[in-house]
Amino acid sequence: MISDAMPGLRLLRSYRLEWLRGDLVAGLVLAAYLLPAGLGDASLAGLPPEAGLYACLFAGLVFWLFCSSRHTAITVTSAISLLVGTSLGDLAGGDVGRYAALASATALLVAALGFVAWLLRAGSLVSFISETVMTGFKTGVALHLASTQLPKLLGFKGSHGDFWERMGHVLSHLRETNPTSLALGAAALGLLILGKRLLPNRPVSLLVLVAGIAAVPFLGLAGRGVALLGEVPQGLPVPGLPAIRPSDVNLLLPLAMASFLLGAVETAAIGRMFARKHGYRLDSNQEFLALAGSNLAAGLGHGFPVSGGMSQSLVNEGGGARTPLSGLVASGIMVVVTLFLASLLHDLPQPVLAAIVLMAVSGLFKLSDLRRLWRFSRTEFAVAAAAILGVLGSGLLRGVLIGAVISLLLLLRRASRPLTTELGRVRETDHF
Repeated sequence: MISDAMPGLRLLRSYRLEWLRGDLVAGLVLAAYLLPAGLGDASLAGLPPEAGLYACLFAGLVFWLFCSSRHTAITVTSAISLLVGTSLGDLAGGDVGRYAALASATALLVAALGFVAWLLRAGSLVSFISETVMTGFKTGVALHLASTQLPKLLGFKGSHGDFWERMGHVLSHLRETNPTSLALGAAALGLLILGKRLLPNRPVSLLVLVAGIAAVPFLGLAGRGVALLGEVPQGLPVPGLPAIRPSDVNLLLPLAMASFLLGAVETAAIGRMFARKHGYRLDSNQEFLALAGSNLAAGLGHGFPVSGGMSQSLVNEGGGARTPLSGLVASGIMVVVTLFLASLLHDLPQPVLAAIVLMAVSGLFKLSDLRRLWRFSRTEFAVAAAAILGVLGSGLLRGVLIGAVISLLLLLRRASRPLTTELGRVRETDHF
């Protein structure tokens, strides 16, 4: 049945009016974060900035129909963007148009792989990632994402690389801190903390964003070195198939498989994390279909491969999202902004966005969970620590895979030494 493949249609039939405000506010906040994220990750992929916007926009219009997670946000990610940027240069041969077409074709191949995985019901493979691995994953993600936002909060340019490289860059450039940027980011972070405590479930994040934009001309922040979002390209492309040669499919297949693997693991891990936190069921196999549909839309919309994004999903959740419709709201806002209101985002301060992300990831870092693992089982703690170190040193995907491999090894070890009970007579008695 169509409704079985499209949970979004069932959601529309049972949608509650009290969910609407949370989804609208979360969509607004998510759109405000997706816009700069799309621009930045497009540069990592070696593509024009509008390609990132198109990818997020078109993918978001489709993802909500197929996903089972209520909080996962579909977006371009740094990992996949870097993968695309380092893989397509030689294939394109310096031709900018061919480069963009190859990137869009990669998204279409990712969509095909996701559809095949859905048909084969391969979603159960994600269940091999244990809760202990997820604890380490969440802690590592919180630290990793914090390292990406600190330079924006402090007012200087960040670096690429793993957590250690980023933090080394931050510590070595502290003397370049912009006092105005730091004050603005700290004020935004303070308001968000107060809002969470005093005004729970209120659109505090949106109010902070609006206040940040209003403060730029009022306080002359641009003249004090505060980084702003800047110009956003205006207009939308006509969807269509990329102009590639049949032989390009084989050349792009390794890149598509790697992008699909990154996207599938990260999207499923994010969805499972939120499902555990909010107490609902995640259909991992359904996420493959959602990934396929969103990449199909991104490829036809002249974008590049997309997946669930951790920081974007956290912003979505922190904004009060109740259902996947928040992603549709965000995409609708991006359509309107890209067509008519791009100039209004020019004065959006980067330190304010950084504060919103830092506030969102703070809920992932829980020392109490790690202390509980330490008391319960040193072996389980070692698995979580391996996932943390994997995320910090090798990225999100490898962090999860390292922990998953260790979990499987421990499972095999336990299976090879099962507990057994012997039945026999107790010595010097008649008892058995």
